[in-house]
Amino acid sequence: MKVLVAIKRVIDPYVKIRIKSDGSGVETNHVKMTMNPFCEIAVEEAIRLKEAGHADEVIVVSAGGIACQEQLRTALALGADRAIHINTTSIDTAPTDTDSCLEPLTVAKLLRSVMAIEQPGLVLLGKQSIDTDNNQVAQMLAAITQRPQGTFASKVVMEGNAVSVTREIDGGLESVKLILPAIISTDLRLNEPRYASLPNIMKAKRKPMDVKTPGELGVEIVLHQEVLEITSPPVRNPGVMVASVSELVDKLKNEAKVI
Repeated sequence: MKVLVAIKRVIDPYVKIRIKSDGSGVETNHVKMTMNPFCEIAVEEAIRLKEAGHADEVIVVSAGGIACQEQLRTALALGADRAIHINTTSIDTAPTDTDSCLEPLTVAKLLRSVMAIEQPGLVLLGKQSIDTDNNQVAQMLAAITQRPQGTFASKVVMEGNAVSVTREIDGGLESVKLILPAIISTDLRLNEPRYASLPNIMKAKRKPMDVKTPGELGVEIVLHQEVLEITSPPVRNPGVMVASVSELVDKLKNEAKVI
């Protein structure tokens, strides 16, 4: 069985975000980039499935500019077998950060085309990216491919031609059984991603990476949304220390007007 894992290039979550002076977007020049944390979990789960004998090959795919090949090589160093880069550099309508400009439905269509070529038994995606936080690609991909889906997975267990998924919901945990081929989006508590060793980093440079364009996959990229402006959140006023409960109640009633 093949396992296809979609990953995305994002700003490192430990980097302080800076907004461009003209408000047109987030500053990405000379900013450390990394693989989306939820995507790392998806890659780790795919590798564990292969190590357990449930998968024969792990393929990672990413859409974006040439720079996202760095994250694909990282996934190869973690244990993936080969990579597919959907190069969107030549898209005239795309801003500089071509990874983030792709809308969820467009990404789902690109992945559908890759699935038609690779015929994976299981597709793993992070439940959301930490830049746009849309949480839509996995659900859209399942809808347009008519495959069963298990979102927000905190546990994945293979059962022959099916997979049991424990998913996190508002009320607790829900277990679903999906007949393969299926699509799963991963949550934080599914696993702890490993670190790539130096020998594996060197080996990753020799692993195959296929480069395709949206046109070769039969997908036309059209932007349906336009970002008008990005602004920093308003500065919160500092808290106030009160001397007594009665003063607290007075402020809540007369100033905050919450009681």
